[in-house]
Amino acid sequence: MTYTYTAAGANGKPVTGELSAADKAAAIARLKERDLIPISLTAKDRGNAGNESIWEKELFEGDIYKAKIKKKRIMVMAHQMAIMMRSGVSLSLAMEVLIDGEKDKKFKKILKEIDENLYLGVPISESMGRFSAFSSVVVSLVAVGEVNGRLDEAFESVALILEKEVTLSSKIRGALVYPGFLLFLTLLLLIVMNVMVVPNFKTLFESFHAELPMITQVVMGVSDFIMYQWYYIVGVVVVLLLTYTLLKRFSPAFCMGVDAAKFKVPVIGKLLLQSYLARFCRVMSTLVSAGVEIVNSLEISRDVLPNRKLKKHITDIVADVKLGIPIHQSMQKSPLFEPLIVSMFRVGEESGMLSDTISKLAELYESKTDDTTKQLTAMMEPAMTILIAVIVGTVVISIVVPMFGIYSVIG
Repeated sequence: MTYTYTAAGANGKPVTGELSAADKAAAIARLKERDLIPISLTAKDRGNAGNESIWEKELFEGDIYKAKIKKKRIMVMAHQMAIMMRSGVSLSLAMEVLIDGEKDKKFKKILKEIDENLYLGVPISESMGRFSAFSSVVVSLVAVGEVNGRLDEAFESVALILEKEVTLSSKIRGALVYPGFLLFLTLLLLIVMNVMVVPNFKTLFESFHAELPMITQVVMGVSDFIMYQWYYIVGVVVVLLLTYTLLKRFSPAFCMGVDAAKFKVPVIGKLLLQSYLARFCRVMSTLVSAGVEIVNSLEISRDVLPNRKLKKHITDIVADVKLGIPIHQSMQKSPLFEPLIVSMFRVGEESGMLSDTISKLAELYESKTDDTTKQLTAMMEPAMTILIAVIVGTVVISIVVPMFGIYSVIG
């Protein structure tokens, strides 16, 4: 591939020319070997641009301004931008490199739109803010980087925050998926035994006119209900799911109640709260360190949290801070903030080292989340094993006990 380039020489004067390279990254590397700082780089060989196969054409036709992009994808982009900015690559050229290397169709269209806005003089933070793919945290950090001229540090901070969030979310999903899988196996076992095992023994007992004990009658009744009246179960499940979905969508009070109830679930509630506090502290620490004003840092950190109950408490804190009340004093009013976090915020505020103190808090709550995740996994395995044993044992006992009656009849 042949590229035409404009670069800054050692004396600062622009230099133009052509070079051959496998891709833009290789072209940039060759320019740097010549002690040239790339300003623009354009591929000349574009004769095949209109000959895309059907598999290479854009398949995403939705509104890219509302498109959702995985955090991991944005994290990689931010990390690449940080490296290129630190290496002295111009912003427009860095965007072109990202576009050329991006395989996700939606994200590529977003990057192209941002690149076009750059040529129109729109700041990159303002352009990113137009897309739902970039959270307010990302946009705010990039905006601060533009103001202080350190976009490399801004993108590095974005990459760090997203990396922490991805890691934390992965651990929580892992902790909740395993118990869910065991519960699914338990329900599947219950259905199989009641549909395939119990009916065969029921036929046997009826042929001998054996008198069945209560436990056997209950198990047989459950088996009949699952086999012949299963539609009641399906109907109840569908109604419950539909009701829950509608209430979640149209009732803010219901949503608030559900989010509050999550914190009261044994172990799981503790895990969720710790993970939310870790995310809150991590984001706020990064924003304060970057120079974002305290109230704005609180508001942005609040908005990244998915739990309405915790967001409501932080909204109350924001209102108090606007009145001049210290953060730690406002936190004391909420039962969701334990004495440790209140004390640490107080130390940070009084010492003038709020960013460093909150960063330590984030590390502490990330460690706590990890420990609680391991604790939950360790607890659920024996609990689900006992539950499976109880189900199997109940069915076996309900079958074995009447067998003795049959033997007495045969004898």
